[in-house]
Amino acid sequence: MNEALLRELVPAVIGILVRRGADFAAAEDAVQEALIRAVRTWPQEPPRDPKGWLVTAAWHRFLDDARSETARRGREFAVDAQPPDGPVPNADDSLWLYFLCAHPALSPASAVALTLRAVGGLTTRQIAQAYLVPEATMAQRISRAKRRIAGLPLDRPGDLPTVLRVLYLVFNEGYGGDVDLAAEAIRLTRQLAAATADPEVAGLLALMLLHHARRASRVGPGGRLVPLAEQDRSRWDTVLITEGVAILQAALARDRLGEYQAQAAIAALHADAPDAAETDWVQIVEWYDELLRITGSPVVRLNRAVAVGEADGAQAGLAELGRIDPELPRYSAVRAHLLERAGDLETAAEQYVAAAAAATSAAERDHLTRQAARVRRLPR
Repeated sequence: MNEALLRELVPAVIGILVRRGADFAAAEDAVQEALIRAVRTWPQEPPRDPKGWLVTAAWHRFLDDARSETARRGREFAVDAQPPDGPVPNADDSLWLYFLCAHPALSPASAVALTLRAVGGLTTRQIAQAYLVPEATMAQRISRAKRRIAGLPLDRPGDLPTVLRVLYLVFNEGYGGDVDLAAEAIRLTRQLAAATADPEVAGLLALMLLHHARRASRVGPGGRLVPLAEQDRSRWDTVLITEGVAILQAALARDRLGEYQAQAAIAALHADAPDAAETDWVQIVEWYDELLRITGSPVVRLNRAVAVGEADGAQAGLAELGRIDPELPRYSAVRAHLLERAGDLETAAEQYVAAAAAATSAAERDHLTRQAARVRRLPR
């Protein structure tokens, strides 16, 4: 049973149903039902034309649902009983669905869920498992998203930056259940990169690959977080790094710098260093300058303070930190790191404790608590 093939066919099948007259929500529901039927029947009876099989099954499901609704309302549903004759169109609707799922009327969480369903071809159960929420909760989220765009004209799809933000959100969710969301985000971004020559799409793909290359070294025994400086670089995936760097270089050559290309350039510099001590922090600061110019993001400014502390010394990093709002998430963790480097161990330990109290995950909280304990044991 080729589940990857099934997921790849989903956007095209949804697009065909929509062009035949189905609205998006009904088409998506019908395709999901067809996928469930395919999972049950294909292992015993594999079709000669998988795409044609899915189109036929989904179209019949759509007709059945439409007739049921018609009977309930006492109205006639004017549509042919059979799909139009002729071969199934070979159009690729993936790009259209990306933009539709990133419609400006949707919240980021709803856009992510709808993208995983309509473009990723995942079931509600798979998405719920990946997000570690009950299936009923995810079903409600997806239903609300489809209702939200059901009555809206589809001439206002989300723009490309919104699509990229949705894919980045998917990637950052990591993985859970039986679906690896980081790998799924890479798969979807590859599809988008194949459909458009925009250098920011390539930049996002490069960024994902470079981060994903370090995945095996990020977590130690018992789920302990391993900081970048302490990671075993022999476990980094050099194939993904090589691919990510090549994609980034091609994107940068187009001379249309964007935030994802700048982030990927920083990730590439980390990947290029044979060990933490040989990291080119001066160049990383320069890339953070570019990223800050593009985004103006306080989070970028916070990360830049860390880089300045590495490039120019802890006091320089603390001076940069003094220009940043202390209410920003991770501020205490960054201040603790810079204070430790500056030799103020007592205050650093206090800041690690404060950072642990504000942590949003158990793994991060445990890591910061251990950092506080470690610093307290250091000789004064």
